[in-house]
Amino acid sequence: MKSATHFLPLLIVLMIACGKEKSKETPPAKDPLLMNYTVRTQWAHDPRAFVQGLVIHNGKLYESTGQKQSWIGIVDINTGKPDKKVVLDDAYFGEGITILNNKIYQLTWQSKVGFIYDLHTFKKLSEFNYDTEGWGITHNGEHLIMSDGTDKLRFLDTLSLKPVKTLSVTDNYGPVKMLNELEYVEGFIMANIWETNNIVKIDPATGKVVGKLDLSTLTRDAKMRNPQSDVLNGIAYHPTTKLLLVTGKFWPMIYVLQLNK
Repeated sequence: MKSATHFLPLLIVLMIACGKEKSKETPPAKDPLLMNYTVRTQWAHDPRAFVQGLVIHNGKLYESTGQKQSWIGIVDINTGKPDKKVVLDDAYFGEGITILNNKIYQLTWQSKVGFIYDLHTFKKLSEFNYDTEGWGITHNGEHLIMSDGTDKLRFLDTLSLKPVKTLSVTDNYGPVKMLNELEYVEGFIMANIWETNNIVKIDPATGKVVGKLDLSTLTRDAKMRNPQSDVLNGIAYHPTTKLLLVTGKFWPMIYVLQLNK
């Protein structure tokens, strides 16, 4: 039998998470850019999922994966099991996804092709091409924003799917490379830095890193639960509850975070 939360909308479950008294809080930040957070709750995640993208939309949690038989699915937050809606041909290595205007946009890694699906039927509507690798993708309500593993973020027109702006991301030490999974959060771009435990907060007007999450504690916790756990990857934001969901490749858990000011 599934637990009762299986039948609750994601918003309600997240609001319950906000009210939990037991939580793990990070120590006060020493780095001026380091953001503190509280782990409000944890959800199951399929430890076989090589996660590439994570998105909350209309009370549902969507996930995309890479490697062979890359898929897009809707995740049961009790079991972590995905209801797979799209499975790519093995010729394609799936990457990030985002949802805008009732469409799902999916990148592939080195094939230089992206796919667009109808949100409700998951029927493939069209394809689009780009000149770089495809890594992460999000949107600001006007443009799609994609990463390619460099320090560059490209803003794409939603009609032509061509770049209209390129943003170079920097911190106090210079260019910030290996920008990967993306999420647009309250006017800023959150980006996972590939093969690190860090997520950076980027000002889209300047490209400057204005905040940083160090999730080393969560990476260690995931590794203890599943020795096969790989790197941090997967960011989703729920604007109503202001909670951030993070996970990683082959992680057995999704961590629900409250960012502390």
